[in-house]
Amino acid sequence: MKVVISVLLAVALQAAAGQPAMKTIDKGLDSAIDDARQVVVRTPADWAKLWQTHSFERARPNIDFSKEMVLGVFLGSRPTAGFTVDIVGTRQESGTLIVEYRETRPSADRASAQILTSPYHLVSVPRVDGDVKFEPAVK
Repeated sequence: MKVVISVLLAVALQAAAGQPAMKTIDKGLDSAIDDARQVVVRTPADWAKLWQTHSFERARPNIDFSKEMVLGVFLGSRPTAGFTVDIVGTRQESGTLIVEYRETRPSADRASAQILTSPYHLVSVPRVDGDVKFEPAVK
């Protein structure tokens, strides 16, 4: 429930600030991609390749790449529960689309399940053809 509220709040704040609408395509803790990476996908072929690597067992969501592109942050394999990642917004800066994301880590003073996770967040945004840069969001 918190994730849904956070995503809705982020979209509302972006719309109020004149930023492009952002839609979550997929988010979770169990990507088959176990190395840290940030991705920008602008073509159906690249989307098919990424989705096959990320989640080959599930149907690939449809994206209209003439109007949209996909942005993603994969944290890679993590040793415990409690790690998450959220793409929290985008902004234009000197012709570059800046993608802000927030990584959450488990609290050091709390017990965490000893299970491997691979947190990720994939979103669609209106297509831009310029440079894209990923930055940790300021807390």
